[in-house]
Amino acid sequence: MANQLKSSCFWGVALGVALASCNPDGSKIAADADNAGLTLPKGFEALKVADSIGAARHIAVGSKGGIFVKLQRPVDSKGIIVLSDTDGDGRADVQSGFGDYGGTGIAIKDGFLYASSNSEVFRYALDENEEVRNPMAPDTIVSGLIDRGQHNSKSIALDGVGNIYVNIGAYSNVCQEKDRTYGSPGMQPCPILDSAGGIWRFKADGMKQGYGDGLRYATGLRNVVGLDWNPQAGALFVMQHGRDNLHDFYPEMYDSETGVDLPSEAMYRLSEGSDAGWPYIYYDQHQKKKIVNPEYGGDGKREGGVDVLDPVVAFPGHMAPNALLFYTGELFPARYKNGAFVAFHGSWNRSPNQRGYMVAFVPFENGQPSGDWEVFASGFAGADTVAAPGDAKHRPCGLAQGPDGSLYVSDDVTGAIYRILYTGE
Repeated sequence: MANQLKSSCFWGVALGVALASCNPDGSKIAADADNAGLTLPKGFEALKVADSIGAARHIAVGSKGGIFVKLQRPVDSKGIIVLSDTDGDGRADVQSGFGDYGGTGIAIKDGFLYASSNSEVFRYALDENEEVRNPMAPDTIVSGLIDRGQHNSKSIALDGVGNIYVNIGAYSNVCQEKDRTYGSPGMQPCPILDSAGGIWRFKADGMKQGYGDGLRYATGLRNVVGLDWNPQAGALFVMQHGRDNLHDFYPEMYDSETGVDLPSEAMYRLSEGSDAGWPYIYYDQHQKKKIVNPEYGGDGKREGGVDVLDPVVAFPGHMAPNALLFYTGELFPARYKNGAFVAFHGSWNRSPNQRGYMVAFVPFENGQPSGDWEVFASGFAGADTVAAPGDAKHRPCGLAQGPDGSLYVSDDVTGAIYRILYTGE
């Protein structure tokens, strides 16, 4: 496969122009001289497709090469940016936009572009060139979702059989009577779980759906920014952001080193009715156990959550997984096929021992993880040591697969869009 890819090109057409892993004259697209500042496995190269477009959250790339970027906050009343490459050199040279709302989620499926604000999900019809037909008048698929500021991004995924899954994050750290307050006990049962702290499923072609029209597909998830449908497994996988403040509030149980590394940032495989256990338990990747949270009587060792999910992958804590993508392309070597890429954004609660600011890879086989996770792309932060998230030059946030099998990564600090290619050289 690798030998074939070194001498072959994938061609697509957008706006009447060839878009590919090669230039129109057949030569390979040139990576940036320094691979856009990234460190990658041997045989991979990278370039910046665009920069300074705004706080770029999730991204979607159409089958004809058009790039759609959801901005956290609109720029000049445009919350969705469209990037086009009209000369085929792999870099965007035309930028347009629409949608006067901020948010995170964006996806393309079956001739429609889906995008979310922090309380709604919209749908735009695409024409034969994958351009939005009527950018000023989208369908409102879902509205009225709770937004209380904390963990309010409504990330989305589609399953290919007519359903859309929406994260509704918990507006709390661990469902205390007084949120993020030392000594405040956890509420039992947690009332937040009625309308948040889980994944809701709606019809992808429904109109103006609300909570009553959807299904609480999975619960016990503090906040999921990264989620994707795994076509090989036929299941939804999600990345949970773990709780904060273990050392801050309970230094007698958790020293500073343990406090920054717990709890695990966990990947779950969901099915209808799944419960991941938040706020009552967290997953300790070192003990490989589900541990009762201190707010509910835990001591750092007491196990709980007998009837709730175990993660399928357990990463170190406080790295903030903001995107999950199952790779189905042919450009990368065979070991990457059907595996999972995860974009780690970096978290304030890991200071001063910062980790994250990278894209990880998890090999999969037959719809399940088949090996340990590894760092795939690093260097986004621009320095080996980052004292706090604000010091990072770039923070990975979104992932998308191009029609040629390229991997795209968005950055919500400067609004850079990276493209990672495999050349085998």
